[in-house]
Amino acid sequence: MKLLILADGYVGSKVCDYLIKNFFEDIGMIVTTSDNEIRQKALAHKIQTCINVSSEILAEEIKGYFDLGVLAWWPQIICESLVQKARLGFINMHPSLLPYNRGKNYNFWTLVEKNPFGVSLHRVDKGIDSGDIISQKEIPYDWTDNGESLYLKARDAMIDLFKETYSDLIVKIENAIPQNLSLGSFHNSSELEAASKIELENQYKGEDLINLMRARTFTGYPGCWFEADGCRYEVTISIRKL
Repeated sequence: MKLLILADGYVGSKVCDYLIKNFFEDIGMIVTTSDNEIRQKALAHKIQTCINVSSEILAEEIKGYFDLGVLAWWPQIICESLVQKARLGFINMHPSLLPYNRGKNYNFWTLVEKNPFGVSLHRVDKGIDSGDIISQKEIPYDWTDNGESLYLKARDAMIDLFKETYSDLIVKIENAIPQNLSLGSFHNSSELEAASKIELENQYKGEDLINLMRARTFTGYPGCWFEADGCRYEVTISIRKL
């Protein structure tokens, strides 16, 4: 199998490590976002690579066809002409239990909406995170979890799911299951700021308020917020099991 891999970040790097070590002959080309660790690995192993190119330009520059495209934590939506460059299309890794929490900020909305959580490998179609499910892994969580812990759990589980699926990937692609999008949810990144505001005059169920605060608790990132006396305040929360 000849793969076109679009990889970024920690997950993309680990996926490339796995394929280079175990399925080197499958790798046709690795695309990444900058002169980063992934690119250096590709160059060190003499794998064809390119960086910081739009999917439209990439589709124009590719000569011939690949068997399968892999989006390994890829941060951008790719164009249809690039999808068509792969005989079996593209697969994508998404850090939620699809069809729940398609789109952005899956860790926040999982807690706010009290949805089941997990990671998914799915086919790429013309929608966003809406393609047929190839493989999934559910991840349990409890009251001690927050936006950061769900992010870390999904990051590690996504790598494991890819490794567990890869040896039977073609069969699983052929038997992929359509999503029931009516059961799930979708969110844009633009929704996060307004959804994180605590209205001091509103009445909240205790459970909902705690979920909101822990959903935005992530080291190095803004928390929930409220306004009072002309000032803006930020709120995060720590929960421990006794």
